[in-house]
Amino acid sequence: MNTVMEKKLERSNDRMLAGVCAGFAEYLGLDVTGTRIAYAALTIFTSFAGVIFYIIAMIIMPEKTIKTIE
Repeated sequence: MNTVMEKKLERSNDRMLAGVCAGFAEYLGLDVTGTRIAYAALTIFTSFAGVIFYIIAMIIMPEKTIKTIE
């Protein structure tokens, strides 16, 4: 059986707000906490431009769905 895992950028169920940072961390294979800290630091240092990015990503990224086998 040949199965291929398809990587998709989705909002995670491991969420603090909307799951955007956790979704990026899962997609890139990074630590979720480190991703959240890096996002917070970049948001502060870019005069809160990260807030706009987060809202746009929250709207664009689909929710993660749990697939069940019948």
